[in-house]
Amino acid sequence: MHIVQLANFYGPRSGGLRTALHHLGAGYVTSGHRVTLVVPGPHHADESLPDGVRRVTLPAPRIPGTGGYRAVDPYRVRGLLDTLEPDRLEVSDRLTLRGMGRWARDREVPSVVISHERLDRLLEQFLLPEQVARRVADAANRRMAASYDKVVCTTAFARAEFDRIGAPNVQRVPLGVDLSAFTPGLRDHTWRRVLSGGADALIVHCGRLSPEKHVERSVDTVAELTESGARVRLVVAGDGPRRRALERRARGLPVTFLGFLSDRAQVARLLASADVSLAPGPHETFGLAALEALASGTPVVVSASSALREIVRPGCGAAVADHAPAFATAVTGLLESPEPDRRAAARARAEEFAWPVSVRGMLSVLA
Repeated sequence: MHIVQLANFYGPRSGGLRTALHHLGAGYVTSGHRVTLVVPGPHHADESLPDGVRRVTLPAPRIPGTGGYRAVDPYRVRGLLDTLEPDRLEVSDRLTLRGMGRWARDREVPSVVISHERLDRLLEQFLLPEQVARRVADAANRRMAASYDKVVCTTAFARAEFDRIGAPNVQRVPLGVDLSAFTPGLRDHTWRRVLSGGADALIVHCGRLSPEKHVERSVDTVAELTESGARVRLVVAGDGPRRRALERRARGLPVTFLGFLSDRAQVARLLASADVSLAPGPHETFGLAALEALASGTPVVVSASSALREIVRPGCGAAVADHAPAFATAVTGLLESPEPDRRAAARARAEEFAWPVSVRGMLSVLA
């Protein structure tokens, strides 16, 4: 098959979305298919990636207030699709590219949309009342689900808003983690001592510094731990529109902001060297950064309001209420457990999420 993947909000710093697209595309190529990835960028480009995927970049303007994300004009995408002539269409954007399902249906091309976020939660994030957000999301989700042959959700949490409206064409396919790149063997005790500044425990928050990620809860967790007498340091790896506000919030606390780490090997070493990772975002539909921490042997404390409650189990982490005292209590509990046990449990859980399994799941949907 010739599989065309479409995505806006894709860029050098787009984190989980970029990682997922690359691993799925590479897996499709390995399985014998031809793959074209269409994404926005500052200028036009047509290139072959090392994994065999053809990547076409279409010029697109920056979206204000998003930290540099871009969205290409759907009209331009449709024109390109007419020349690419895909056998299957896989869309990783339910908002700015929502008309692509109709394009595929008009041309009898089987289509799949991957739901990477909960629309009702996004609307609540913009201060809509819960019931209003649900009604708006339900109406939009009915239209979207009807325009595609399949809707793929990565977790039960992501699927819930489609189950609520009785959408009949939804399938669940969990994402994966690179178990070779992220491994406990990368733990660097010397680097850990340097990063921790002599603290007893190194805590890490890895991800985009944007409002929906609620990074302030990680900072407040360290404030709680410090006030209770714990000697910890938080290292924040990532950048985004909330960085300045977070730096002000962390003033006087043992918190280090590393900024965006472009070297994935450096991210893997950081995660493996940490003692605990935090993922406080309440709207995560999968949480790839948390899974990468688990693969690195580092337990994770996550929001019980997110999909990560399905992934993080006792022993390898904790899913807790959305406030700093609960996160601080969970961190303390994990640090009191034997280090070899918690690190082994974290790795064992991550090994249940391999990318080849995700690729097979997606190919069964695309078939």
